[in-house]
Amino acid sequence: MTFVFSADGHIVEPSTLFSEGLPPSLRPLGLRMEVRDGFMLLMAGDKITSQKAMNKPAPKMGPDGETFGRAERRGGREIAGRLLDMEMEGIDAEIMFPSLGLSAFLIKNAEAELATAQVYNDWLNGLLSPYPKKFVRCGILPVRDFGNTVAEIKRLAGLGFTSAMLPSLIEVNSGLPLYSSEEWDPVFAAAQEHGIVFALHTGTGRDDVRSHRGPGGAVINYSLQACDGMLTIMQLVAGGVLDRFPGAKVCVIEGGASWLAALAERMDEVYEAHHVFVRPKLSLTPREIIARQVACSFQTDRAGIMSRSVTGTQSLMWGSDYPHHEGTFPRSREVLAHLFDGIDISEQDKADIVGANAGRLFRVPHPEFINAA
Repeated sequence: MTFVFSADGHIVEPSTLFSEGLPPSLRPLGLRMEVRDGFMLLMAGDKITSQKAMNKPAPKMGPDGETFGRAERRGGREIAGRLLDMEMEGIDAEIMFPSLGLSAFLIKNAEAELATAQVYNDWLNGLLSPYPKKFVRCGILPVRDFGNTVAEIKRLAGLGFTSAMLPSLIEVNSGLPLYSSEEWDPVFAAAQEHGIVFALHTGTGRDDVRSHRGPGGAVINYSLQACDGMLTIMQLVAGGVLDRFPGAKVCVIEGGASWLAALAERMDEVYEAHHVFVRPKLSLTPREIIARQVACSFQTDRAGIMSRSVTGTQSLMWGSDYPHHEGTFPRSREVLAHLFDGIDISEQDKADIVGANAGRLFRVPHPEFINAA
């Protein structure tokens, strides 16, 4: 029977996890909820990351009629309900990403950011560590002080984590070095040494996930977030970070997959044609580095499957994005049943894409993945 792994799932943290988990002196600098003028605001320090009118009900979405994001669904908040939904969907295991914690990279104070990351990581570890064959724990990394980043990588590895989040996008006004900078070398060296896979979840690091206002905004904003992963992979590859640390692995989550082949071929084209201008020189072509070290999760991106001759099949991982409405829940079985229709593909490649690639990457403790790279 094919092993099915969802490379994108979310959990809703307790509403007081960050506000009460931090020392009182750091709470105004971290993640918290505030009520102002009839709005519930999610704050990262003094920055408003999202807001919702308190007297306006969340919109009902889709044929199931659940509220946007399905925040009230049992499986989005507790494990017993989650396991039931996974069984219904035919999903054997998944990696878990935060909800409120997706905004953690907007915290500017290094001490508050570290405390926030550790509060989340400890909570997630307690929640998921009893289910190692069902859930991959993905931590949040602090990035305002790379000494903190490296220390938390080591701590997470000691707890048995195999993955941790970095921001999908480095905004030019963020105060952080771009991913093409050698300043990131200690971070990637630590990941390589300790076997931590970096996950770049769509939308993280963005000042505003709703950057386009007006006609078409709903489609444009979600589609535009996929470009964040493209830019970051370009910087990591062309800037030489991944070349210097060939054991470091990066996966772009919920950004689709078909762009990866186009990016690899375009980077190869200019790397050869403009070689005299290229700095740094790489030991492999950009395409080869991408195939060796980069993976993408997707929901229904059939074009990505058809371009696997460029990226390699190992770069492709299916994910449901549970419980969000842009994901495949509650029809994941139907999606997977027809995902490869009309595509010339082997049964082995199918099995790799729907589960085995992620199982090996995140070192899920199933017999077929133990000791896999």
